[in-house]
Amino acid sequence: MNTVQLECFVSVAEHLSFSKASKALKITQPAVSHQIQTLEEELEAKLFHRTSKSVSLTQEGILFLADAQLILKTALSAKERLGMREHLIPFELGCHNHMELNLLPPILKQLMQEFPLLRPSIRLVPFPSLISLVENSQVQAALGIKEESKKSILFFKELCVVPVACVCSPEHPLAQHQALTKDQLKGNFIACSPRQISNAVFSAQSGVLADLPPEQRFYTENIESALALAKAGIGYTLYPDIPQAREAGLCYLPVHDLPGISFGVYYPYGQNHPVLKRFLTLISRSLQEGDFSNP
Repeated sequence: MNTVQLECFVSVAEHLSFSKASKALKITQPAVSHQIQTLEEELEAKLFHRTSKSVSLTQEGILFLADAQLILKTALSAKERLGMREHLIPFELGCHNHMELNLLPPILKQLMQEFPLLRPSIRLVPFPSLISLVENSQVQAALGIKEESKKSILFFKELCVVPVACVCSPEHPLAQHQALTKDQLKGNFIACSPRQISNAVFSAQSGVLADLPPEQRFYTENIESALALAKAGIGYTLYPDIPQAREAGLCYLPVHDLPGISFGVYYPYGQNHPVLKRFLTLISRSLQEGDFSNP
């Protein structure tokens, strides 16, 4: 059974005429008759009463008509859905941690309003492998901190320069300050694995660790774990302060004598993705002005 057979059957049933059905389907009348015959043989049932003057549905034909219409409707719907895939706009983004991830929902909401066929996805992966995904065109763009020491075939669009901040709970002794210097950093320090953070952040954290006794050093696999320990009041950590990506329930105190961090988007040179340019505009406006609701 195929859709051509079903289309011929439904058309003859609607017109009760083989000649009119052939005109509607734009095929010859013998071709319509052949399709009906092969369908009847396959179903092992006679679907029409035919005379030289009239055509009418048999009882089996009446019962089968609803099924045939449903099958054709389902097939057409599936074809339309598959056809639409040619027009869908896949857009894969990358980020390193849930703080960067928090920057994306309002941007994607705006993009979906402007590009209804957009199909975004997000990859959350450790720092070294994420940039490789962009270089290999598996991800259209990735948020991240600029690595001055590493050569890359990618273009880096700077979105903002942010301070390295002391991140601690509101109850921590350092939280009484509005800003700090390196000499004021005291107490238990929570460091992240170097494979999960950029070289610039690792350098800042290493500078603090070097002057601490072992009992004041705490090590975690990633920044999410470090922030969880900071929330628990166990100590503090150092991390770039992007206000829109701050973790709730923590204090962010800029450390003035640590160099600022360049945060932005990595993407390939010559990238012509239809949504990338708009994405860059929106996220740049979000971080620089805090407003991207207007086109």
